[in-house]
Amino acid sequence: MKKYIFITPEGSTFSPNGNEIENMQVIGIVEDVSDENEAYKKLLLENDWIIDSEFNVAEFICYEIS
Repeated sequence: MKKYIFITPEGSTFSPNGNEIENMQVIGIVEDVSDENEAYKKLLLENDWIIDSEFNVAEFICYEIS
């Protein structure tokens, strides 16, 4: 079985001095799936907050990790 990480460019954080900085954010890691499509489905089924937070899931970037 495979493991995938999902990231999004729709992110920002605050530096120690309080400046807002745009960055990539990890949305989640999905394990024990056979392919990227199954990982994407499992990610959304197990994390309602992704849709509730209005992330644009079409912009997610997916990488297989070991």
